[in-house]
Amino acid sequence: MESTLVLIKPDAFGKNYTGEIIKRYEANDLKLQALKLLKMTPELASKHYVDHIEKPFYPSLVEFMTSGPIVAMVLAGENAIGKVRALNGATNPEKAEAGTIRADFAESVTCNAVHASDSKENAAREIDIFFDKTEVFA
Repeated sequence: MESTLVLIKPDAFGKNYTGEIIKRYEANDLKLQALKLLKMTPELASKHYVDHIEKPFYPSLVEFMTSGPIVAMVLAGENAIGKVRALNGATNPEKAEAGTIRADFAESVTCNAVHASDSKENAAREIDIFFDKTEVFA
């Protein structure tokens, strides 16, 4: 079984889409292994988005991600990473397929409702950023 990290971003949380987003994952045979509501700090953002620190959009990304609560979760299932990314849709909601989370709930490339790990290596790294081992249930 594969695990992945998903973040429900401040835009989707603020519009009360959290329950519907989680419902979509669970309806597709993904099991919650961990779940928490938190406020991302600039320090946490620098760990999570370490690959983007030198990019010109990084300051606005951190400003957005620290603007309100987020929901962090670990989802597990067969091909969880690929399944979650397919359910999320393209990063740009204008290019996301109809019925995907981003097509239905995202506003823009930045305010795109959710983040999901893109590989097994990043999933392991990102899960460790947001969760202690005792908070993840198999």
